[in-house]
Amino acid sequence: MSRLKISSFILLSAFCTAINVQAAEQKFGDGANMKQLVEISEVLAFPNEFLDTPITVEGSIVKVCKKRGCWMELASDKKFQTLRIKVRDGDMVFPMTALGKTAYATGKLQALPLSLAQSKRYLAYTAQEQQEEFDVNSVTEAITVYQISPTGVTIAD
Repeated sequence: MSRLKISSFILLSAFCTAINVQAAEQKFGDGANMKQLVEISEVLAFPNEFLDTPITVEGSIVKVCKKRGCWMELASDKKFQTLRIKVRDGDMVFPMTALGKTAYATGKLQALPLSLAQSKRYLAYTAQEQQEEFDVNSVTEAITVYQISPTGVTIAD
């Protein structure tokens, strides 16, 4: 091959690789701010410390809203913990194809205090969804559910 063909081939290969790397990442809103990264387990252990400050969490996407793509759940760095990332319908649409990919979400942590009746319904629904047995009478105190309302999300392949 001539030097021109080899040079053209190398440039074309580099260009295609750059496109593939760029296509592997999806950004929603402003994208995630990697300078504010906090472990999900730390957020769930000390939620009051994170309520008023923008934070970024990272996790594998384990669930996505099937109807409108308005929420997704990220697996924590600690087993059996997840954190919901929730947007207003239509603000961002998380695709079902994102399941299993790593996501970074930047936003503010929200506390959603539930009444005792709401807590029982929520925990019963969660148990049913996970196909686990659940005794609604075992819930004697109201709970608070935490979620992040993001300003930016980045999904990596």
